[in-house]
Amino acid sequence: MKRENLTEKLLDIKRERDWTWTYITEQIGGLSPVLVVGALLGQMRLPKALAETAGTLFGLSVIEQRMLTEVPMRGMPMPPTDPLLYRFYEMVMVNGPAWKALIEEEFGDGIMSAIDFDLNIERLPNAKGDRVQMTMSGKFLPYKYYGNEQGVPENGIKEE
Repeated sequence: MKRENLTEKLLDIKRERDWTWTYITEQIGGLSPVLVVGALLGQMRLPKALAETAGTLFGLSVIEQRMLTEVPMRGMPMPPTDPLLYRFYEMVMVNGPAWKALIEEEFGDGIMSAIDFDLNIERLPNAKGDRVQMTMSGKFLPYKYYGNEQGVPENGIKEE
């Protein structure tokens, strides 16, 4: 079985049992819902104990449970064709340079981690149509300056 086949099996079971992602993530627990759903969709991995819990919930074989613990091949072709995913791509393409400039001005020369990272999604009621609020928090990782001489900073953390 390939990982894509397991993802399809999980989605079929979800549909058959009329489960929501909220229900599934509450039953599995242990991690952010974004990480649990990401693992079930084949983009993340589950720790062994959570893979066993998911296996019990979905009635998976031992081999299928082990597949949930393997590091996956992540990502997708770019740009994405799904309209919702494309809007995120568009947000980065249009606003990314400004986000980069503002982060660098505040923190220095580096990146925001997508590994040491939290993401929360909330629904905000609004009379003109409910809004999606996403809050991202990633560790700042300064670039390391190799071969720096004395008096030259070791990394890109903003100098005061």
